[in-house]
Amino acid sequence: MSKLITFAVPCYNSAAYMDHCVRTLLTGGDDIEIILVDDGSTKDDTPAICDRYQAEYPDIVRAIHQENGGHGEGVNQGLRHAQGMYYKVVDSDDWLDEAALKAVLDKLRAFAGAEQPLDLFIANYVYEHVEDNTQKVMKYTNEIGRFRPSQYLLMHSVIYRTEMLRACQLELPKHTFYVDNIFVYQPLPAVKSIYYMDVDLYRYFIGRADQSVNEKVMVTRVDQQVRVTKLMIDSHNLKQLYQTQRKLARYMTSYLSMMMTISSIFLIIDGSPAALGKKTELWEYLRTS
Repeated sequence: MSKLITFAVPCYNSAAYMDHCVRTLLTGGDDIEIILVDDGSTKDDTPAICDRYQAEYPDIVRAIHQENGGHGEGVNQGLRHAQGMYYKVVDSDDWLDEAALKAVLDKLRAFAGAEQPLDLFIANYVYEHVEDNTQKVMKYTNEIGRFRPSQYLLMHSVIYRTEMLRACQLELPKHTFYVDNIFVYQPLPAVKSIYYMDVDLYRYFIGRADQSVNEKVMVTRVDQQVRVTKLMIDSHNLKQLYQTQRKLARYMTSYLSMMMTISSIFLIIDGSPAALGKKTELWEYLRTS
């Protein structure tokens, strides 16, 4: 691989905020690759901004323009073209802490020269609440592998080895929200080595009314949450995994339970007979899988 790490940045009508994201990534220097995936943007200058960064930083930035396929297809596209040994997704309205990025890259360089490559690098992420200008740091300082019931790996916290993701044949569904859960969950049985660094790397901007994690938005998109949950159920036989990797199977069962709970809650909030029927069907799907 010609680069240490690839940062994939899916961009959809992101002109108002993507500059901040890209500028923080560029502080990583020549060791990094930034793939800006323009996901069929039509309402602003996102395509032109992507091309401008490629022209200004031809050895670091690549712009890819695709028909609208959703966030998951942006992640897929980045993975198909990545030249970095490691792969991380950064949403265009988020950013990375520059000092933490330097420390992470230094550690990844050390791992890159090891006989056995590291599969999964974990760092903290920070909720940046726009409404009241507060922060909440999500840490993993308890022993990795002994997660608390409320503690899960999210896309914001992980850096995967690129070739491992490709070997897993990771392919996220198009036009579907909440696929970041699949991105974190599906590759886990292939992970042979993990390293955690206690730095606050990823800054997750939260509070916009149109964000996919907004409660009202989640109710309207509950069918997509259910779809993602079913894809996660289908991705692994956890009963078999318990025979070989008991601790991992326990964690993945807990993760899947969290997804089932979220889906069920938002179907209950919807409250319609159709939604309640979907809740029953989802639990039956899990039972018979």
